[in-house]
Amino acid sequence: MITAILIEDDHNLRNGLKALLEKTAPDIKIIGEADSVVSGIQLLSNLQPQVVFLDIHLGDGSGFDILEEINNKGKLNSQIVFITAHEQYAIKAFRFSALDFLLKPVDPDELLKVIDKIKAVVGKNDTVAHIDLLLENIRKKVDNFKRIALSNADGMHLFDISDIIRCESEDNYTKFYIKNNKPILISKTLKDYEELLSEHGFERIHQSHLINLSYLKSYIKKDGGYVVMADNSNLPVSQRKKERLQELLKTI
Repeated sequence: MITAILIEDDHNLRNGLKALLEKTAPDIKIIGEADSVVSGIQLLSNLQPQVVFLDIHLGDGSGFDILEEINNKGKLNSQIVFITAHEQYAIKAFRFSALDFLLKPVDPDELLKVIDKIKAVVGKNDTVAHIDLLLENIRKKVDNFKRIALSNADGMHLFDISDIIRCESEDNYTKFYIKNNKPILISKTLKDYEELLSEHGFERIHQSHLINLSYLKSYIKKDGGYVVMADNSNLPVSQRKKERLQELLKTI
């Protein structure tokens, strides 16, 4: 049985989420509820559940205020699932921090996906690093995040985005090639990371390859067209990407 608490100030949404959890995840036990920052901090400190479903906007502050307070005490060992409206900045921060979130109104299928992830990671106690990165990004209130969290079977890893040389698709996984590090395989698609990294100088040159243009050494037109990267890899450039890549090279 996985213990969980709900921190949400909308009574109807809280009851609806409870009903959904009872129906779709009977092995998740709700052991407490709160509707404010103050009551949420007390509940989380006292119960220390394995999972927290946390609303961003509360009547007396935000869910981030709760995390700041608990994190400062060094007691945060729970998996956090954020509940949010369509707020692009917050969603982007969650994705760079490899944290789960649910959009209001909560979709049952999305809830099931999040629950599957929770079951895979509960007990690993690697949440603190995720939260540290999230709070770092939220505090700065800037849209150009400098670091990214990558989570795999070994645990959670933080990297400077500027150190990522390239990403390669392996079915529904993405392999990251990072400066001065071994490659790391992540269970998300290349498309997921293309969306995150496109504003950081990354370009999709092929169905299987996303590259950091800062590490591009040369573009070779022969043999169908390919690039040579700083790690000495030769990567093909798809026909429909050649024109855009050549235009980009003129601006570098």
